[in-house]
Amino acid sequence: MSDTTTPTPATAPALRTSRPLSESLLNDKWDRCLSSLLIKSGLGLSFGVIFSVLLFKRRAFPAWVGLGFGAGRAVEECDSSFKGAAAQSRDGLRVLRP
Repeated sequence: MSDTTTPTPATAPALRTSRPLSESLLNDKWDRCLSSLLIKSGLGLSFGVIFSVLLFKRRAFPAWVGLGFGAGRAVEECDSSFKGAAAQSRDGLRVLRP
C-alpha cells in the first residue's frame, strides 16, 4: 500500500471586516445601558417585594415603585453616558464642543 494522496491547497482564513470605531463604541454603550437596566430594575423590584412583605401587608405598589426607581436610575445613567460629548457650563446649560 502506497500513500498516494494529493496534497490539498491550504486556504487562507476569510478576513473579517472590522466595524468602525464609532459603531463599536455605540454598541458598547447600548450593551452597558441594557445590562444596567436589567440589573437595576431587578434590584428595585426585589427591594420592593421585600418592603411589600415586611411593611405593606403584601400589596403590589412597593414592587412597582421599586421597579420604576431602578429603571429610572438606569435610564438616567444611560442618558448621561450618551450625552458625555457635551460639556456642562457653570450656569447649567450644555455647551457643545467645537
